[in-house]
Amino acid sequence: MLALFLVVHEVPAATKVKVGVLVSMSSFISDLTGQGSVEAAKLAIEDFRKRHPGTTVELVSADHQNKPDVATGIVREWFDRESVDVLLDGAPSPVSLAVTDIVKDKNKVFLASSASHSDLSGKKCNPNTVQWTYTNWAFANGTGKAVVRQGGNTWFFMTADYAYGHSLEKETADTVKAAGGKVLGTVRHPVSAADLSSFLLQAQASKAKVIALANAGGDTINSIKQAAEFGVVPGKQNLAALNLYITDVHAMGLKTAQGLMFTTAFYWDLNESTRAFSKRFASRMNGKMPTQAQAGAYSSLLNYLLAVERAGSPGNGARVVAEMRNVGWFEDPLFGRTRVQENGGVQHAMYLTQVKTPSESRAPWDYYKILQKIPEELAFQPKEQTGCPLVK
Repeated sequence: MLALFLVVHEVPAATKVKVGVLVSMSSFISDLTGQGSVEAAKLAIEDFRKRHPGTTVELVSADHQNKPDVATGIVREWFDRESVDVLLDGAPSPVSLAVTDIVKDKNKVFLASSASHSDLSGKKCNPNTVQWTYTNWAFANGTGKAVVRQGGNTWFFMTADYAYGHSLEKETADTVKAAGGKVLGTVRHPVSAADLSSFLLQAQASKAKVIALANAGGDTINSIKQAAEFGVVPGKQNLAALNLYITDVHAMGLKTAQGLMFTTAFYWDLNESTRAFSKRFASRMNGKMPTQAQAGAYSSLLNYLLAVERAGSPGNGARVVAEMRNVGWFEDPLFGRTRVQENGGVQHAMYLTQVKTPSESRAPWDYYKILQKIPEELAFQPKEQTGCPLVK
C-alpha cells in the first residue's frame, strides 16, 4: 500500500514595523527637523517598500515641545501601548539624552538622526542607539581646526544654555586649544532669547578674533542677524557658526550669511544622488531643500529597515542594531561611504563649507561652497576616545 506523506512548509508571517518620529514642530529647531524629518521618513519607507513589498511599515509622529518630560511620556506610550519599534530624530540634546535609556530598557531602537550631543555615542552609548548624522565633536573638529589654521587663534563663545550648547562649546574649545588657539571667555544665553544684544556686547568687548556661536536654529539666526546690526564683522571680528543648517541660511539671506564657515554632513547639491533625493523632498516641502538632519532621518531609517529585513523581525532592537553594524562599510545614497561602529556612532565624510556671496549664487538654494572633504576616518572622534563602555 502506497503511503502518502504531506509535507507542510511553515510560511513566515509578514514583517511589520512601526516607526515613531519624535520632533519639535513649533520651536527654534522646527525648520531643521520638524515636518521635514517626517517627510524624509516617509520617503525612506516608500523607497524600502519598493524593494521589500512584504514588509508593512507604519509611521506615527509627535511634537515633544522641546520638553524632556513630554518626550519621555510620548516614548513610553508608544512603546508600551502602540507597539512602536523604532524612534527617529529626537533633537534637541536634552530630549535625546532623556529617551535613550528608555529605548535600551525596552530593547527598542533609537535612530538619533538629528541629535549631536557626543555622549550619545560616548558615555551614554548603548546597544540600541545609533547616532547617525553628526556629533558635536565632528562640528568642532572640522570648523575649529580650520579657523585656527587661518589665523583665528583667539575665541569667545556665545553658548545656548542647555546640554547641547555646553557640549558643543567644550568640544570646540578643546579643539581650538589643541590647535594652538586660546579661549578668552564665554557667555551663555537662554534658549530662544529674542534680544541677544547684551551677550553680543560682551563678545565684542573680549576683542577675540572669533566669536563662536554654540547654538542652533533660530538662536543661530538671531545671533548672526543681530551681530550684523552691531557691526561685528566690520569690527575685525569673525563669526564661527558651529552648527549651521541650510534653512538657517535661507532665513537670513545670503547678504547676511555670506562668508560664514562651518562643517556639515550633507548638502543637497553634492552629487546626482543627493540632488535626486532633494528634488523629491522639495516637492513635498514647498520647495525647501533638506537639511543635514532631515537627510539623516531618511538615511538612518532606510538602513534600519534593511537591517530589520536581515534580522527577520524588529522585535529585538539590539539585534537589529547589530545587523546595522555587521554590514561594515557600505555606500549610502546620501552620505557616501558609511559604517556603524560598536559605540553606535556612524562614520561618513563631513564637509568644511562656506556660505556663498549673493553674486556667487546661481540659483535658488545655491548657498554653499565646499572647501574641503573631511574623510570618513578623520571626520568623527576615534571610538576609543569617546568613553563608550561598549568599546573594548
